[in-house]
Amino acid sequence: MSSIPSSVSSATNHSYEDTSIIEGLVLPLADHCFHCGDPVPQPPFYAEILGQSREMCCMGCQLAAQSIVEAGLEQYYLDRSEINRTASLPTQLTRLEVYDHDEIKSQFVYAQDGMSVAELSVNNLRCAACTWLIESRLDELEGIGKCQVNLTNQRMRVIWDENKLPISRILAVINEIGYEAKPYRQDTHEAMLVRHNNQMLLRLGIAALGSMQAMMYAVALYFGEYSDMLIFQRDFLRWVSLFVSTPVFFYAGIPFFTSAWSAIRARQVNMDVPVSLALIITFFASLYATITGQGETYYDSVSMFIFFLLAGRYIEHNARLKAATMANDLVVVEPVLVQKVAEDKSAAEYILQLLKENEYQQDKAIENEAQKGSSVAAEVMPDFMQRMDANIYQLTSRIAQDWQQSRNQQNAQSQPEGDIESKQMVTAHSLQVGDIILVEAGSEIISDGILLSSTATVSQSLLTGEGDLIIKSQGDYIVGGAQNDSQPFEMLVTALPKDSQIGLIDRLMNRAMSEKPKLAQQADKLARWFVARILVLSVLVFVGWYIVDPSQAIWATVAVLVATCPCALSLATPIALTVSTNRLASYGFLTTRGHTLQTLAEITHVAFDKTGTLTYGKPNLLNIELITSKSQTETDDLSLTAQKDTLLAIAAALEVGSRHPIAHALLTAAHQLHLPSTQAVQHYPAGGVEAMINGTVYRIGHKDFALDKTDDGTNNIGTNNDITIDLVAQRASSAVVLSYQNTDRKKWQALACFYFNDKVRDSAQSMLDTLKGLGIEFVMLTGDPSPQALVMAESLGIQAAYNGLSPTDKVNHIQQLQANGAVVLMVGDGINDAPVLAAADVSTSIAGAADLAQVSSDSIILNGQIEAITAAKRISDKTERIIKQNFRWALAYNSIVLIPAALGYVPPWLAAIGMSLSSLFVVLNALRLKRA
Repeated sequence: MSSIPSSVSSATNHSYEDTSIIEGLVLPLADHCFHCGDPVPQPPFYAEILGQSREMCCMGCQLAAQSIVEAGLEQYYLDRSEINRTASLPTQLTRLEVYDHDEIKSQFVYAQDGMSVAELSVNNLRCAACTWLIESRLDELEGIGKCQVNLTNQRMRVIWDENKLPISRILAVINEIGYEAKPYRQDTHEAMLVRHNNQMLLRLGIAALGSMQAMMYAVALYFGEYSDMLIFQRDFLRWVSLFVSTPVFFYAGIPFFTSAWSAIRARQVNMDVPVSLALIITFFASLYATITGQGETYYDSVSMFIFFLLAGRYIEHNARLKAATMANDLVVVEPVLVQKVAEDKSAAEYILQLLKENEYQQDKAIENEAQKGSSVAAEVMPDFMQRMDANIYQLTSRIAQDWQQSRNQQNAQSQPEGDIESKQMVTAHSLQVGDIILVEAGSEIISDGILLSSTATVSQSLLTGEGDLIIKSQGDYIVGGAQNDSQPFEMLVTALPKDSQIGLIDRLMNRAMSEKPKLAQQADKLARWFVARILVLSVLVFVGWYIVDPSQAIWATVAVLVATCPCALSLATPIALTVSTNRLASYGFLTTRGHTLQTLAEITHVAFDKTGTLTYGKPNLLNIELITSKSQTETDDLSLTAQKDTLLAIAAALEVGSRHPIAHALLTAAHQLHLPSTQAVQHYPAGGVEAMINGTVYRIGHKDFALDKTDDGTNNIGTNNDITIDLVAQRASSAVVLSYQNTDRKKWQALACFYFNDKVRDSAQSMLDTLKGLGIEFVMLTGDPSPQALVMAESLGIQAAYNGLSPTDKVNHIQQLQANGAVVLMVGDGINDAPVLAAADVSTSIAGAADLAQVSSDSIILNGQIEAITAAKRISDKTERIIKQNFRWALAYNSIVLIPAALGYVPPWLAAIGMSLSSLFVVLNALRLKRA
């Protein structure tokens, strides 16, 4: 696949460079796609056609063009008389089948729970019934698991079994019912919305001009009724009114007709069905009166009706467009082109294999501890399981060093005319695991990988909300979505861009925006119920008026069809949910499930984990307690300090290379000390570290590990002392023990106990006070068995606090609350709390960049600020109020206007104004959430 213009044409294409052959070639406008004529993004895609590199708007057009060339059908471009997206392709090819190619499919389709998932842009969506029509039509296909269409964003998410149904068939079905769908990409999606907006504006302008002219002639006709206007003068004005109204009806009104026809073909009804019936009846009744000279004409009503409908929809569309684009600032638009330096597939595969093995060992360790009903890891060190453990870090560092040494040697040996690095610009989507890329200063990091350069300075503010720059060392793990804030560096790609952390965030947001809460589903169902009843009622109104006054039958029916159309009802929920979701995202509170907002408004209890949630999850060294025999005399302060420094240096040396928070705390405390060298370092999952220093074997970890005790409390080999860890007296949250093995290599001797505390988040107290003021009860559920956990809970005013809980215990507590009628929000760290997060009614996790892939909660706090919970509660409450206000308004309007319209007191043009204003009120009311 070509990603950049090629300076050399293939031999097979030289014949087309003859200007006489391509003299009649139809070329697109500047900066427009050579294949379909749509505007191209910057930088554009390219394909080699007729001996030249041509600009393409998307990967689909690029691959379609390449398929035409490879099939020897380039004559297609010479024979076509125009460029447009609906022009037929050669009979041998269809554009939609292009999306079945594995190469192009991999750019927008990803796997999830054994199914395929695709994010699509959908054009021509006009109301909630359009989304329902697409969803219901696709649900009829075998292999479709779930389809969700977002009216506000003009996007959809479909989950299906690829073994039963190709993606091209899904796209074809959408096209068959009158809508256009293509793979979602932010820049091309925005271009589609802008193009659709421009088309709406053009139609609105024509409707405005036509309605003004038609109204001028209508005024003359109205006054002519009272001034004895001659018949030929009346007929002349009617024909002129027909002339100015025709483009309004057949061009400006075409969106209503096509939408209604698509619904009828699918044996469904949408909002445009009654609108289209009203327009068609009015226009052709007026046409009949013009031709026969009998009856009244209402060309002015037709034109004004279309104008007011388009004006309302244009304002509504722009409001929805503005709400939908608010979230785009939260996700980086990935670079289209990246600089590939080389590749090392074997190294990347080896690292990924070790990561999987390491993750499996961690899962087994957690499972074993859960089965015991205790949490050793919580007692000793919070969040013990880290994805990048010391062994893997040593491996990645060695790979990075070997790469740099090899490159330097080859650079020194290479000739001036030959570069060992074949640097090339490639598309981001074409990157593969094992590629080595150069990340320029100031640019976004496209995928996850391992740093190969000596150092790098990156910002992860998009992922974590923390603006501080992070210094990375050679071999460190770098996450996609971070930004390079220093000099260029090289990295080994270990994940495809779509599987990187920023790719995951984008998918989570798409999922949240696609899923419909129960309230939205009820609104859609009620709107469809309304449309069906309106059609029945309009027939009854027509029959009734035909009996009483046949001349008013048509116009009363038209007024009922228009005035009672439930457009406002269908907009009541989706626009409010979109604005509030994006408003929450501005606080760093990312909803990943559609029901999150609705459930947040109903919560009665909030359950908190402790470590990493109420606390920062970053322990600090509080005290070093030396362990001596009772017969040993007290040493002076100077020698005591020297002993502590010596043991601290030993403990820190054992933790060198570890990514554990406790290791970080020890290394930070010992940053001014000289650390001894270590040999034979071994890491024990859920235990600690063992290494040799100057011929002596040391251990650091929890007490049982350091003293080599078995599960029943006895020693494997024996020890001549035992120790007591008093966390309450030390006001600590965790502790580790440093020990050494005696020279006879049979006994372990404890040397010191290191106490740590985990600082409570600065905003935790104010957040709890705010929730208490809202009448919400809270509880703390933690796996930390230390009494200090309960002391901390009491200091925060948490009355119900439980410590030493296994994951199963936490789930039981949540289920007990739910059995008593509580609606529970669970706040955890997103990794070890997965079972309880799933058990709660709604959940959120304070997730960092390294653990986003394991988040199983309904929402994520990206910036680490726990006070976002109170903002989420406030916004969800306001969203619920505004949705109810919109419902009440829509139902009240439709109920109130029905009787006057049926009795003939509401002319069609006034009904159009009322319906448009009703929809506009709902939209503007929902936009108040932007200030929540």
